[in-house]
Amino acid sequence: MITVLLFEDNKSLRQSLSRYFESTDAVLVTGAYENANEAVAKVRKHKPDVVLMDIQMPGLSGIEALQHIKAVYPQTKVLIHTVFEDEHRIFSAICAGASGYVLKSPDPDEVMLAIQDVYRGGAHMSPGIAAKVLRMFQNQFVQAQSAYVDLTTREREVLTCMVKGMSYKMIADACAISFNTVHHHIKNIYEKLHVNSAPEAVVKAIAQKLV
Repeated sequence: MITVLLFEDNKSLRQSLSRYFESTDAVLVTGAYENANEAVAKVRKHKPDVVLMDIQMPGLSGIEALQHIKAVYPQTKVLIHTVFEDEHRIFSAICAGASGYVLKSPDPDEVMLAIQDVYRGGAHMSPGIAAKVLRMFQNQFVQAQSAYVDLTTREREVLTCMVKGMSYKMIADACAISFNTVHHHIKNIYEKLHVNSAPEAVVKAIAQKLV
């Protein structure tokens, strides 16, 4: 069962999501809070597999909370859950280390899928967000100077799959390697690219034309 820590200031949505997750056997909500002012302390207390983070909340914003969490717990997976689709917030969230970006929807199954993808090592993005990300980096970073990164042929193959938004399992199937081998390659990719998350790796791969 995937443990989730929820930060959402909309009481009705917070309660409905909690009830929905409680009705499943896949996700356990260990904490649900109306603001992220003590996000790091809550992560320390609950040790969640995934943090589901709203952006606009009273006090600390979701992106600021994400930055604080990543500074202390860089391996924590944070999934942004918001109504905002503007490029500035998307870019800020990705650069801060978000593991995914899912838009709020009347269908809680989409959020469940996003949580499962992120938990398994994927970089989930709502289709509209993924399209914006690609356009954003094509437009803004097409002239970015490429830096030499010593990736092996297999690491480049795995990174290409990550850019396509594939989960660990999908990468393993596509490359005909084990789940553990995928994890090993991605760990090496993170070290060589000096990043801490899949979205950061994808951003750098696109900006520097590594794949």
